[in-house]
Amino acid sequence: MIAEIVAIGTELLMGQIVNTDAQYLSRRLQSLGISVYYHTTVGDNPQRMRDTLALALSRSDIVITTGGLGPTQDDISKEIAAQLLGLPMAFDEESWSAIRAYFAKLGRECPENNRRQAMFAEGARILPNACGTAPGCMVVKDGKTVIQLPGPPHEMQDMFERQVYQPLAARMGGCIASRYLRIYGLGESHVAQLCAKWIEGEGDVTVAPYCQTGECQLRVTAKADTEQAALDKIRPVADAIKDLLGEAVYAELDTAEGSMEEIAGQALVERGLTVATAESCTGGLVAARLVNYPGISAALHEAHVTYANEAKVKYCGVQPETLAAHGAVSEETAREMAQGMRERSGADVAVATTGIAGPGGGTKDKPVGLVYVACADRFGVVVERLNLRGSRERIRSTAALRALDMVRRSALRHS
Repeated sequence: MIAEIVAIGTELLMGQIVNTDAQYLSRRLQSLGISVYYHTTVGDNPQRMRDTLALALSRSDIVITTGGLGPTQDDISKEIAAQLLGLPMAFDEESWSAIRAYFAKLGRECPENNRRQAMFAEGARILPNACGTAPGCMVVKDGKTVIQLPGPPHEMQDMFERQVYQPLAARMGGCIASRYLRIYGLGESHVAQLCAKWIEGEGDVTVAPYCQTGECQLRVTAKADTEQAALDKIRPVADAIKDLLGEAVYAELDTAEGSMEEIAGQALVERGLTVATAESCTGGLVAARLVNYPGISAALHEAHVTYANEAKVKYCGVQPETLAAHGAVSEETAREMAQGMRERSGADVAVATTGIAGPGGGTKDKPVGLVYVACADRFGVVVERLNLRGSRERIRSTAALRALDMVRRSALRHS
């Protein structure tokens, strides 16, 4: 089956909102073996909406719209879809009652305008909205399926997972499942070489590599009658790859989303460990990324941006003699930053960064992109020298990624 995702909303075209709905739906449709050939975005203009939906219906078996289900005059996606399918609109009393109950729960009076949200194409399967006021719907006619979902991502995802995914899976007669292996410390070409027998192999399970900034991932995919059966096929292949690549595989996830900071933060929290940071060239980026993990308050002890040499001495206990002999960007300084921060903060793990992010400031001996990252724990201090390339932002981001990986590995050593 061929699907098309039509995102409705002028705010999307103006760049005020990022269309994450299409990314999410494409991933979930792919897991069902449904091919997404087109992503289309159209503003709140009746004629352009009509033209866009007509084109989508002419070339796709399934058309999924997001947005355009609100109570205002420009929210007419249901009406246009019904017209194109040759169906009249009908009022659904149960949906209207649910909308009014939603407002009552908020302690607000339900505007009469919201009544239009209870209008649907005749014969549509109504999809109640557990997270908002706009119900969705599914209409099947003449071999075409139109699924209309709300635009806010949390509403759309909840409705799709609860009410759309399984009916589509039943129609497809099977499911495609994927697991994503996140890899750090090995380049994409090296990973592809090591995993060539799975990447190039033929069979029920496919493996595909993807490159990202500073890391890469492998998508392991299989198809079966049910999602669990597909996951059962994936399991031995994913386990074999993890055995081969070892600690370089820092996570196995059920979506392509996920990050090193989440895994590092989770590793610290699960083991009851605390962490402190001392950052120079990364300017607090390591701490900021750790804070992205919702539970990090249980682990993040303290964080310092020790940009100036005086700050390195004051907060990390770096010896002035070390700075005089080796400079701020050196293995020796990085080591004393991490070790001193751990001792002074009392944290289980301390990580430090110092380097030259550019674009200026480099020399022949210490060029732009030279960064030292150090991690101290009860097992000692590990210092890594990085020779990075790219923009100032890329150098800082890549250095922070290495620091987070060192925190992750330190947490694992405490297991």
